[in-house]
Amino acid sequence: MVFGRITSHFTLIRDSADIIQFKKIIMHILLIKLNLFIPNAHSLKEKRREIKSLKDRLSSRFNASVAEVDMLDSWQKSVIGVCLLSNDKSYLDKQYSLIETVVFEYAELELISADREWL
Repeated sequence: MVFGRITSHFTLIRDSADIIQFKKIIMHILLIKLNLFIPNAHSLKEKRREIKSLKDRLSSRFNASVAEVDMLDSWQKSVIGVCLLSNDKSYLDKQYSLIETVVFEYAELELISADREWL
């Protein structure tokens, strides 16, 4: 089960009559954790080349923050964190599905699991 929390901020808006209003801004934050297996990596150098390629692809295609967050010294395993931010939750759900598809289609990696968490 995925639990979500909406983060909100209030922004100060001044109009032409100097009347101060507060506008509520709602944003949804999606954190995705990808557990990966790299079967053809026989050194950390080979693993990092494959991971960097995937990170660059996800970052540029989805405008997301991407980082390797665990299994840094393992040759054939990796955990990638992807963070997306939007004011539309349904948009983030679609992006999650597209990210999974991109990782599945990436021939050099095997997706072990993909977990998402709403912040």
